[in-house]
Amino acid sequence: MTKKIDKLLITLSMSLVLLVVGFLYFKPEESQRVANKIFGSMTDWFGSGTLLFTFLGIALLAYVAISKFGKIRLGNSVPEYTNFKWVSMMIACGLGSATVYWAFIEWAYYIGTPGLGIEPNSQRAFEMALPYNMFHWGISAWTLYALVGLPICYHFYIRKNKGLSLSAIVSAITGIKQKGIIGRIVDIMFIFICFGGLSITLGVSVPLVSSVLSSVLGLTPSFKMNLILILLISVVYSLSSYIGLQKGMARISDWTTKLAILFCIGIIIVGPGLFIIANSTNALGQMLQNFIQMSLFTDPIGKTGFPQSWTIFYWLYWITYAPFTGIFIAKVSKGRTIRSVILNTLVSGSIGCFFFFGVIGSLSIDRQLSGAVDMVGMLAAGNDNAAIIEVLQTLPFSSIFMILFALVSVLFLASTLDGAAFTMASTATPGLRENEEPHPMHRLFWCVMLAIVPLTMIFIGADLNTIKTSAIITGVPVILIMLVMIFGWMRWMVKDFGDMSAENIANFHTRTNVDASEVPVAIEEEVDEKE
Repeated sequence: MTKKIDKLLITLSMSLVLLVVGFLYFKPEESQRVANKIFGSMTDWFGSGTLLFTFLGIALLAYVAISKFGKIRLGNSVPEYTNFKWVSMMIACGLGSATVYWAFIEWAYYIGTPGLGIEPNSQRAFEMALPYNMFHWGISAWTLYALVGLPICYHFYIRKNKGLSLSAIVSAITGIKQKGIIGRIVDIMFIFICFGGLSITLGVSVPLVSSVLSSVLGLTPSFKMNLILILLISVVYSLSSYIGLQKGMARISDWTTKLAILFCIGIIIVGPGLFIIANSTNALGQMLQNFIQMSLFTDPIGKTGFPQSWTIFYWLYWITYAPFTGIFIAKVSKGRTIRSVILNTLVSGSIGCFFFFGVIGSLSIDRQLSGAVDMVGMLAAGNDNAAIIEVLQTLPFSSIFMILFALVSVLFLASTLDGAAFTMASTATPGLRENEEPHPMHRLFWCVMLAIVPLTMIFIGADLNTIKTSAIITGVPVILIMLVMIFGWMRWMVKDFGDMSAENIANFHTRTNVDASEVPVAIEEEVDEKE
């Protein structure tokens, strides 16, 4: 453990977060209007660039995975976690309980405003609703996570540079001072967007879980119940964070993933199982068939606003999550090869989402088509939580499914916040080395802050969408940071391993634990310079 803490970074970051929250409280309408105007302009100006960046990122990762560079091993030890626990932690950190919320309702938004020029409320609109749902939570989203995680993995395990933060890797690539103005801005931006993304996750998930439990228990949802839920979640993820990744988050993520699988299998067994399987299979095929068009669809002729409101919005949203998810992926991927990180992140993460969204989304679509629940109409009326509850109530043993739903949501949220607290503590711990972790009390501090800020916003009635929009606005400059990281990572790999054969790369572990004759010249020269 290391006890070093960057107090200036913490002070500046929290000051910015509190300033934004204060502005939301005193100027709610004005702040919402300004944030929406800036976001609208940015999606128009940078929308095509964002789509191209994400699509080309998939191609880049595919190339690296099949090339000799995919054989590079991140560290000289065996993997710390089993494949299941490793993927579970990545999914839990990168998705969270918002996944449960959107799995039920997102497809319904696409019925009245479908993409690809499809006629609203048509059979084709229903057929393409779930494919778009899978698309927005699939390969492209996980690509954005990997594009941050892999450069940090290389920086931390191969180059042996100190610091598990964005400013540390940008400093290592460009030579700028980590504690200089640019380095500070990068880290402050990182912490701010963490609060922005996680505040909306709490703001959406907590009232939903509260409504579900109230329906089961016959109570009325209230702020008091929201408070109790947040305190319960805070205790779970704070305890998990305090005892560390191995004993804490690894176990919670493992339980969460298994419970989520059990929840979905239960729905298939007692629900419309044949329709769920058929619709999920059809949706997967439609998504794969239309993947390139969906990835680059800008709608310049029809101008429906769909790509700006959904695809571009989602990519920028994932980009705001990418820094802390990427740092977390780096921390838990020691001992893995670059190829395995790419494949498990993109393929395993996407398959998990396809299964989860396929089962839950198909259940909701079936209830819409059968007339049991008017999901589309209820969403249009703003009754999203009530719509989810009504769908759950159509299942046999509905109370059991609702309790299981609430439990999965709480555990998903706890593991997401646990991962976020770890990465924020890592960012505010200068000079963190490979075998070090932030001090438990430092992680506990961020756990408390991550609970207090969204709770305060719920209490004062602030518009949670505004801080989410404010955070997403920073997604464009984060793309610039990611470009620097990707360029530096590519340059490092070519410099360090470009002259080595695939066989030698496979046998090479770290520059500190190999025969001198096997050390790449580029790394050896750099070691000499540092010494």
